[in-house]
Amino acid sequence: MAQPRILILGAPGAGKGTQSAKITEEFDVNHITTGDALRANKDMDISDMDTEYDTPREYMDQGELVPDEVVNAIVDEALNQADGFVLDGYPRNLEQAKELEDMTDLDVALYLDVSEEELIHRLTGRRMDPETGDIYHVEYNPPEDPEVEERLEQRDDDTEETVKERLRVFRENTEPVIEYYEDEGVLERVEGEQAPDEVWEDVKTTIEDAA
Repeated sequence: MAQPRILILGAPGAGKGTQSAKITEEFDVNHITTGDALRANKDMDISDMDTEYDTPREYMDQGELVPDEVVNAIVDEALNQADGFVLDGYPRNLEQAKELEDMTDLDVALYLDVSEEELIHRLTGRRMDPETGDIYHVEYNPPEDPEVEERLEQRDDDTEETVKERLRVFRENTEPVIEYYEDEGVLERVEGEQAPDEVWEDVKTTIEDAA
């Protein structure tokens, strides 16, 4: 089968990173995220766009948000360089979804469907080891070493208040994107509250059926 062109959608904590890694390995496609694409193309010449700076690097060095039109161009470049891909983290809004339609034809848009209650549970239970940067979960993946457990910290963006705000922003921006792909007939919902291996079996079957 030809290398598939996959979009993966889901709220923070839905498991996109875990499933994208498995898709990349199983189907021999590129994992394209906006962050990676920006880093890979930070010196891209955007002087023809009439933006404040001439390269994405200058926005990043200033700590400024890279404008949508620049992100669109960078994603387009990354997709052009890939025979097949799983796209993660883009589009974030309806305007970007319409831009993506001009860039490529998707085989499938996967939506990892997880309830808000479960997402909050997953994200607020995450802990980071400040010495190694490793991520654990107080319930699903606690460290075996008691010393490591003692020094674990909760990141600021994993507190309940912050998590709820992140989910609100996701719903506001991305739910119209989900509806858009549903209307286009390419959206496939996968039950994301199963065990990761069971989610993967559903993801794999869905991609094989679509591609």
